[in-house]
Amino acid sequence: MKLIVAMIQPHRLPDVKRELFNNEIYKMTVTNVLGCGQQKGYTETYRGVIHEVNLLKKIRLEIAVNEDFMEPTIDAIKKGAYTGKIGDGKIFVLDLPRCIRIRTGEEGEEAIG
Repeated sequence: MKLIVAMIQPHRLPDVKRELFNNEIYKMTVTNVLGCGQQKGYTETYRGVIHEVNLLKKIRLEIAVNEDFMEPTIDAIKKGAYTGKIGDGKIFVLDLPRCIRIRTGEEGEEAIG
């Protein structure tokens, strides 16, 4: 079992979801987050005052998958989030040692579904 965490641009979320759904991956957690990488933010002027915006809006996707779905999930995120520009995002793949479905008590691969 793996936990796939992806940081993507907010406007790319519909494309990423479409690609995931095309690969029959429907379960995910989506969170609005702030962060920066190579983009390093930007400056803007408001009423004559310069503001440095260091943290940019991002979307964090968390998807728990069985081994069979790991590569299709990664490929779908890459395809949906790609623009070819700095800020496309990152994908992290973590081992998931244990998963428990609260409603039924199922554990492991059965709990992920």
